Formats: sequence, structure tokens, C-alpha cells
Amino acid sequence: MADKSKRTRRGGEKRQEGRQAAPVKTPNGGRNGGRIWLYGNHAVLAAISNPARRKHRLVLTGDSARYLEDARIEAPADVVAEVMDRRDIDRLLPPGAVHQGMALQADPLDPVTLEEVIGRNGDEQVMVVLDRPNDPRNIGAVLRSAAAFGAAAVIVPDRHAPEATAALAKAASGALDRVPLIRVTNLARALEQLKAAGFWCAGLAADGGQTLSEVDWAARTALVLGAEGAGLRRLTEETCDFMVRIDIDGDADSLNLSAAAAITLYEVNRAHRSRS
Repeated sequence: MADKSKRTRRGGEKRQEGRQAAPVKTPNGGRNGGRIWLYGNHAVLAAISNPARRKHRLVLTGDSARYLEDARIEAPADVVAEVMDRRDIDRLLPPGAVHQGMALQADPLDPVTLEEVIGRNGDEQVMVVLDRPNDPRNIGAVLRSAAAFGAAAVIVPDRHAPEATAALAKAASGALDRVPLIRVTNLARALEQLKAAGFWCAGLAADGGQTLSEVDWAARTALVLGAEGAGLRRLTEETCDFMVRIDIDGDADSLNLSAAAAITLYEVNRAHRSRS
């Protein structure tokens, strides 16, 4: 088992408790502030239930309207639900959008800061940090796993990650309105900020020095994953406290980003629960 009391940052420098980093403003939706269409049952219902989400227009097929009525789910008082034909909903959305008879026009979520998320959660927190993810559906799937295993937030670099599009929200299956998607200007600086708050930063790589099951997972952990193919950038890896790997049997030599995140989150959550 790894001894977390002996872990140090690269170069042997001991962590300085109480270090302060400059606040990072982090948009949790999109930079342009324009309205977006969310579609699919889970994404729309989560947005309807989220008081922080500003809603404007809800369109439904007759079957979906009856489903909401039977489930006793009400649209916000200031939003009129419009019942229309499925083909009319198709025309409002991008080609091929799988809307399941339900779509909601809404604003992107307001910005959230890393400090806010750190401050409003307890001592046993997990953050997921994605280094230059390029597929919005993968980010959505990571958000879904983060919601399933109790992660406090998913962090991405502002200039090198897709916006919180409808496709991302659909893949997140409602998790975009439950787990903050934090965008930061500088990923290495954000990792240092997490360290100052007592987080251990664990980078994921095929040649990591420990397997997931060998790590004595700290109460506050940031899981750092790189983009498919490229992996973690050098500076990101150097900022991590230690590197871990997923042992893979069989012919596959790697997993995609969302699958790796799900496995790692499960293992950390299992370790935390076994100690409680």
C-alpha cells in the first residue's frame, strides 16, 4: 500500500499548507451567454429542476406532456409548455438530435469559481481534472460518472475544452445541472490551488508507478486525466503529486477518457466508503 504521509510533490518539495492562489473565474456553460437548446428526457428534467438554470421555452410531444403530468413534474411558472409534433421539434434542434420528444431553451449556467466549490464541500472531496479534453460527449460522460460517484466538480481548461453544448448536456444525462463544470485559465495553477486546499493530485497514465488499488486514497483527491492519445501534458504531469495506472488485461492497451474516469472514480469512492 502507498503511504500518503510520505508523498511529496516532484523534486521533493514539501507541501506548504495554507498557500493562496489567485481566484479563478470559471464559466459553467458558455462564453457567449446566448440561449441554448437542451434536449433528451434526463437533460431537460434536470434543467427544469435546477433553480440556478434560467429557462425560457419548453417544447414537448403529447406523449412527453402526459409523462410529465403523470410524474407530477411541473414546468417553471414563467415557462409555457408548448405541445407540438415531433417533426416540429426536430426543426428547432441540430440535425440528428435525439430529443425523446422533449427540449428546453435555456441560458448557460452562471459562472462558478473553484474557491466556491472547495468552500461548500466537506473534508472528503473528489475533483476530476481533465487536461485538454476534445470531445464534448466524453466530457458529458465524465460528468455523469462524477455525479454517480459523488465528485464535487469537473475541471477543464477554458481555452482547450469544448463549450457546454447540448450534445455535452445530453451525454451527461442530467449531470451538467448537478455537478459544476469549472473552466480555469491555467490548469497547473488550478492544481496548485487544490493542493493549497489540502488535495492530493493523482495523475492517470499507462506507466503510473502505482495501480488504483495500491493507493491509500486521501480524503481530498484531485484525479487528473489527459486527452485520448495525447495524455497529460508535461507541466500538468509534473504538477501532480504522484501517477497511477489502471491495470488492463486482454488486447486493449488503453481506455477512452470517460471509461478511465468512471473506473478511477469508482475505485476512489470504494476506498472512501470502506473507511467510513
